[in-house]
Amino acid sequence: MFITSRELAGEAGIRHAFFTREGGASGGIYASLNGGLGSNDDPAAIAENRARMARHLKVEPTHLVSLYQVHSPDVEVVTGPWAGDRPKADAMVTTSQNIALGVSSADCGPILFADGEARVIGAAHSGWKGAFSGVVGATVTAMEKLGARRERILAVLGPTISAKAYEVGPEFIERFKAENRTYARFFTPSERAAHAMFDLPAFIALKAQEAGIGRFVDMGLCTYGDEKRFFSYRRATHRSEGDYGRLISAIALD
Repeated sequence: MFITSRELAGEAGIRHAFFTREGGASGGIYASLNGGLGSNDDPAAIAENRARMARHLKVEPTHLVSLYQVHSPDVEVVTGPWAGDRPKADAMVTTSQNIALGVSSADCGPILFADGEARVIGAAHSGWKGAFSGVVGATVTAMEKLGARRERILAVLGPTISAKAYEVGPEFIERFKAENRTYARFFTPSERAAHAMFDLPAFIALKAQEAGIGRFVDMGLCTYGDEKRFFSYRRATHRSEGDYGRLISAIALD
């Protein structure tokens, strides 16, 4: 049902989980632990799935907080459950106890952050657009404003599409090279002319390094290649399935 990071597990007073697609109530293409509020799955099944996740994290279902993710660098400071609609943003930070920050993903990179000494945590959804526009650095800056120190922050990247499954076209490649010619190192030739395989986890790792994070860990889990455990937007698209489930990665303070 979930995967934990050895490094995050070593942080006292912090609970976390990278939930897989196993152990839920959904069926069909959403089988079975779909936590995506934006999916077309049965809302009752989604609610039950999220309640199971909340119980594991020892918070109330209403206290498993998620965003309306838009592939941005925007960060929200969380003090409790949202009073209205979910904010449009892609990262959250908090110092509040018994609030679980949960980001959804299905190929993009879910990153959980912690400064155990300052008791500041964060969670970010980082696809290529978010990484490119600075969501990692923005999350670290928001944590600093709550008392964290970037050199103490541990960031763990959960299940993410790997370079061997992420083929991109020439316009994508040129956009990165136009920003910084050294970004060429994140691309390797693919079988199709003018296309390449993009290493999103390595690019996120670079952004963590640039942000001055003390420790960055890539768990090395590929969403596309592990259908039993993970949902994948790209795999669903290749199969013309119409929709896809979402994984939840969450972190909370005791």
